[in-house]
Amino acid sequence: MQRPERNKIHSHIRADDAGGAWQASNDVLTIALVNNMPDAALRSTERQFCELLAAASEGMLVKLKLFSTPGIIRSDSAEAHIARYYEDFADLQNDPPDGIIVTGTEPKAASLRNEPFWSALSWLVDWVDECRIPGIWSCLAAHAAVLQLDGLERHKLDTKLSGLFDCRISAHKHHVLQGLPSSWRVPHSRLYGLRERDLAYGGYDILSRSRDVGADIFVRQGRALQLFFQGHPEYGVASLLGEYRRDVARFRAGERSTPPAMPRGYGGAARSSKFIGFATGARHASEAMLDQTAPEDSWSATARRIYFNWLAHVDDRRTLRAAQAQLAQSVIA
Repeated sequence: MQRPERNKIHSHIRADDAGGAWQASNDVLTIALVNNMPDAALRSTERQFCELLAAASEGMLVKLKLFSTPGIIRSDSAEAHIARYYEDFADLQNDPPDGIIVTGTEPKAASLRNEPFWSALSWLVDWVDECRIPGIWSCLAAHAAVLQLDGLERHKLDTKLSGLFDCRISAHKHHVLQGLPSSWRVPHSRLYGLRERDLAYGGYDILSRSRDVGADIFVRQGRALQLFFQGHPEYGVASLLGEYRRDVARFRAGERSTPPAMPRGYGGAARSSKFIGFATGARHASEAMLDQTAPEDSWSATARRIYFNWLAHVDDRRTLRAAQAQLAQSVIA
């Protein structure tokens, strides 16, 4: 497929509200972002995916439509933001996108089936599969998708997995890995995981993994390509620190009995003491000191390449389906 020359994609997303879409054209690629992240990360997640897709789109014109799964408990301000900038979840059926990205959210129940949003999210998994829409499923959304599609249960980790981890491409090659290095660092932040043996038994291909995190990226080629991330390649350098601050606030409020561990890969003993001091409220441990522990961004280039490969796949699939539809119409005529 010959692609158009590179075009500038003008975002209608303002830095303060992050809601909106990119310019449309007759050759626009429509992507639905189902943003289920908690209120504190709702807008930053919008920005992260908007910036990532804009950087990864190359010559493709992309229109991003925002949705959120019903059943997630929101504050009044978050509900107002969603009402203003997001599409109605029911409208997905009326105008299916070319591709879909579904984020996770913070787990509240031991079983995903007991989450208040399970009914809507499990419906979404089945609908995407039935409509043959290429999808990306992130973290908890990935766990929900494999549970609904193939009955594979996640398991709770001994401690929260948080930090930057070195992941390597597995022996299996796939076109979404084209142009990627053999290894990269990627943020992970989760309380649950999927066992590699369960994924292999269920027919999933593990594309990247590490000893510390297990499966990183895996894929299911059924009616349409479904790509699953247990990590967060869309994260910015401050994302894990933001989650750490949230967990510290919960510890100080008595909502958890122990202070959170510092994210892995954020430095040695000297930096570790800053995290401990911050968590326990030591006077010398300031917000500014914590910010100094942020690592260099070593994963965004890899993330852009993965998402470019996925967008190219979605674009090629849309073009093929349009050609098939046009051929069918000409035969009928």
